Amino acid sequence: MDVVLVVVIQVLYAIASLALISIGLAIIFGMMRVINFAHGEFLMMGGFACIMFADAGVNLWISMLLLAPLVVGAIGIVVERLVIQHLYGRVIETVLATWGLSLFFIGVASITVGYFRMGVTPPFGSIRIGLYSEGVYTFFVIGVAVAVVLGVYLFLRHTRWGLIARGTMQFPNMAAALGVNPRRVYAATFFAGAALSGLAGAVLAPLAGVVPTSGITYIAKAFITVISGGATVVAGTTAASVLLGGINQIVTFLSRPVIGEVALLLVAVILLRFLPQGITGRFFRRGL
Repeated sequence: MDVVLVVVIQVLYAIASLALISIGLAIIFGMMRVINFAHGEFLMMGGFACIMFADAGVNLWISMLLLAPLVVGAIGIVVERLVIQHLYGRVIETVLATWGLSLFFIGVASITVGYFRMGVTPPFGSIRIGLYSEGVYTFFVIGVAVAVVLGVYLFLRHTRWGLIARGTMQFPNMAAALGVNPRRVYAATFFAGAALSGLAGAVLAPLAGVVPTSGITYIAKAFITVISGGATVVAGTTAASVLLGGINQIVTFLSRPVIGEVALLLVAVILLRFLPQGITGRFFRRGL
């Protein structure tokens, strides 16, 4: 029974972490149709920002939940204003530009903070589950993921700004005719996606640590999750995270981590073979 409970907790953690690292990309790609290859570096910068603020004496929770998302969101606005806004609708150029940004951010991080792993001790300690020990911070990550996904859903579905954002992404000319400035909406949406990526990187930093190349470990899983989920931001990300994260962790428990990663990729390939538009291309099409 203890083993089953530990496995369930780890499966929930895998689903939560996958949702966290993917939700920012889902907003930028799902809503704006921008393929952001620098998404992993947004996560990396969020982790570094959290750790550096905490090392400077700022409260860990303020560093993690407030400052890191704001810093990465501000960087996201600069990127959108200087680069992305000139490339809307130009897929190849956007891929090349964001790939270049990815390499640029890795280089800047390597020069400024060094090529070594930084981290902070996970708070809260651990609890005993029979013969096993489980970190309490794992439950915190699960709770943050639930809060973020629910918050994004409520914002997009039930607020005026969420309605404006969705309407502008679908019909920018009509939104402009109604007095909405599409450029500001694009910038705000990119800020939100970048800030959520920074938040994810900061929340996961105490468990995974951060190095300049940390983004590489995140980017593949994030893209697989978002593409497998389909066009809808919240429903697609949640469904794909549950499916892929659950399979990854269960196979990891039965074998070893590398086999779990292979299983995740194999399931994604099979899923896209039969559902080329993702899970929400066939299900939850009226969802958000």
